[in-house]
Amino acid sequence: MNKLSEPTIAILVPCYNEAQTIATIVRDFRLCLPQAHIYVFDNNSSDDTARIAREAGAIVRSVPLRGKGSVVRRMFADIEADAYVMVDGDDTYDASVAPQLVARLLNEGLDMLVGNRVSAEQAAYRPGHRFGNALLTGCVSFLFGRTFTDILSGYRVFSRRYVKSFAAHSAGFEIETELTVHALELRLPVGEVETIYKARPEGSESKLSTYRDGLRILLTILRLFKSERPLAFFSLGSAACALVSLGLALPLVATYLETGLVPRLPTATLCAAMMLFGVILLVCGIILDAVTKGRIEQKRFAYLAQPAPPLFPAHG
Repeated sequence: MNKLSEPTIAILVPCYNEAQTIATIVRDFRLCLPQAHIYVFDNNSSDDTARIAREAGAIVRSVPLRGKGSVVRRMFADIEADAYVMVDGDDTYDASVAPQLVARLLNEGLDMLVGNRVSAEQAAYRPGHRFGNALLTGCVSFLFGRTFTDILSGYRVFSRRYVKSFAAHSAGFEIETELTVHALELRLPVGEVETIYKARPEGSESKLSTYRDGLRILLTILRLFKSERPLAFFSLGSAACALVSLGLALPLVATYLETGLVPRLPTATLCAAMMLFGVILLVCGIILDAVTKGRIEQKRFAYLAQPAPPLFPAHG
């Protein structure tokens, strides 16, 4: 049997104003994965991030359109590899676990592995961020079924099939939610590995706004719920309209049975309108559900159009 050639590995680092940490990221990942190509995608930084990354030995690409989602879309479109390691450029993730993540992805034929952040440092993972992550993860789990422990982790490993079949729509930090839902929607083989999450170096500032970006992520979850589970989404609206209509109609029915009269004609009209609106919502859900299933089939075909990844079984 011919020996399998070594897999090609790309390390993708989206960056915006990370001059203080980017050299460390490039150095640490080069030590842990010396065979990998390291790509730094600079998101129009105003500091020396691009120059420092280039001097550290990374291949630097520029993405003028602001937002992490825009950077991920460009990274996935431009880079070719068997395995992709995506990591934030803030030096908060443990580079030493990268070989383990890549090996598991290739050995088990997975499409995505998520680095589940574990930290005892208060400054690394603030209580507000922990609560928000737990809340958003719970929302995704409730709406889409099985999910990950940490859907907002910026440390992930992907197969080529995943990368080339993912159509990113998000512009900002909500991209992690979209990455998660894509895997759940297509029922791809996925997993997660615990990894140490460190505090940012002193003087380095997070680009994530707890409330603004948290709201954007929540709205993204609702948008994905509407587009990926339309029957459930519109059925909730239909049920709400039906309950309101029935609640308003019960006194009218009681009065009619007693007197044979319908004295509150506007209320009766409102009841009929609410029930009709509920039926319309249900019909919309049924139609859009059929459309969504066709769209998911097309996504599946795009996924299957990529060559199956060779398995690199573990030795020993």
